[in-house]
Amino acid sequence: MRLIVLFLGLNVLLRAAEPLNFSSGENGVHLLELYSSEGCSSCPPAEQWLGGLREAPGLWRDFVPVSFHVVYWDRLGWPDRFATKAYTERQYAYSAQWNSSSIYTPQFVLDGVEWHRTAAREPVLPAPVFAGMLSVSYASGGTCRISFAQPGDYEVHAALLGGGITSSVRAGENDGRTLHHEFVTLALKTVPLSGGSVELNLPRSEMAGVGRQALAVWITCRGKLTPLQATGGWLE
Repeated sequence: MRLIVLFLGLNVLLRAAEPLNFSSGENGVHLLELYSSEGCSSCPPAEQWLGGLREAPGLWRDFVPVSFHVVYWDRLGWPDRFATKAYTERQYAYSAQWNSSSIYTPQFVLDGVEWHRTAAREPVLPAPVFAGMLSVSYASGGTCRISFAQPGDYEVHAALLGGGITSSVRAGENDGRTLHHEFVTLALKTVPLSGGSVELNLPRSEMAGVGRQALAVWITCRGKLTPLQATGGWLE
């Protein structure tokens, strides 16, 4: 009996050590970004809608959702633990790209273009077009091996996402509310991609209260924001 238990335990460990593989296919997968904050009273409905995409059939296959939390609402007294200056600067960079003089939350961006949510349970997406295969292998230690089939001078962006997260807010516009988050960015790395492949390290987060984690990866031309291809999946 002990031998059987040992064998089953070893089998589980071996399976856990196998890399997780994600692939986009040849047609473009859309990147859907949400800019949000725990200090913004208008954000919970947008966060709830984004969280509902966890059950959407098109998740990872047709679109990859990523939530970036910004810091400018922290001034109201509630420091958002998921917000960073870098994510805020990313939103400002989009605003500059669009020649816009303002930023706001919640704000959705679809494939690098400002996008407004509808009542539909899933985003209504443009028709898919050829973009080239993006493949990712994620090892248990956090090593990502990424390859993109199209020749060119690119950057690869890899985001560690957290879900199943609950926050009890005690100040700011959401004082007294309990907020729920999915697809929130816990870490982001950007590296050059030339020669078709690259390797980076993005280990899983040890942050308390994160119920599940996922990986989102997308490709842009070097120095640009507009995604060309994306892929991702759950790290389970």
